[in-house]
Amino acid sequence: MPTMLDVSDDVRAEIGDEEADRLLAGETAPGAYDCTSCRTPGDPERDPTSTVLFVGEETAVLAFAHADCLPSRVVPVSEEQLRGAVQTITGETPPASAEELGGSPRQAVLGVTCGQIAVGDDLYPALVIEPTAPIARPGSDDPEDVFLELLGEQGFQKVADPGRMPEELPGWSVLMVDGELHSILQPGLVGAPSAPWWQAHRPLALTDEWRATAKDRHTVLVYAAPVGTIGRQPREDLLRVALEKAALEGSLVAAALPLSGT
Repeated sequence: MPTMLDVSDDVRAEIGDEEADRLLAGETAPGAYDCTSCRTPGDPERDPTSTVLFVGEETAVLAFAHADCLPSRVVPVSEEQLRGAVQTITGETPPASAEELGGSPRQAVLGVTCGQIAVGDDLYPALVIEPTAPIARPGSDDPEDVFLELLGEQGFQKVADPGRMPEELPGWSVLMVDGELHSILQPGLVGAPSAPWWQAHRPLALTDEWRATAKDRHTVLVYAAPVGTIGRQPREDLLRVALEKAALEGSLVAAALPLSGT
């Protein structure tokens, strides 16, 4: 049965006309899929669907997304991230669960604020992560918020001064696709590829200034604070004030993560 698939010219050029035509005819299209962007189900016979080709140094993986979430395109990624994408796409390693984030499902909602932070005389793209509720340790009945403690165990460092460059965190990265923020990736277990630590339900739009700085620096500064510490600040100067206040209170951690994607 014909599908509602879209195969862009750049994807067709990579996979070849024959495979592209077989996909469009429904011969090799999936009966159902989990959208590679929002992770909700899709059906290429009923839903407008994009073919998304993730291309690494040695490997390429074809995935599927709702057309409203992501256009059909080729996405260059590192080989390590591609191995992680394979497991996520096939369902072997789902995106981070509430328990993996450190709490019950109602506690696992992480708010993300995008902005630019001055480090010395240089601007860097930044993401500020703040949960909507306290984060408890998995399996614990203790209501104490251990969000920063859990991040410290992952390698995030306490921030004394937001004006100083945070340390790099090996194995972590920020994935941007087609100019939109998709996920923050963390290392897998020993011997396993990276997997999403945070993943946008739908791609997060970024300002032209943020994207330009990110492409120039190839590094994103990721700050995190407990619920109620930063809030949604309407301007970057107010965001900086909130970060400085959190740092003085010892309630801010950060890491410098490489940017991947386009």
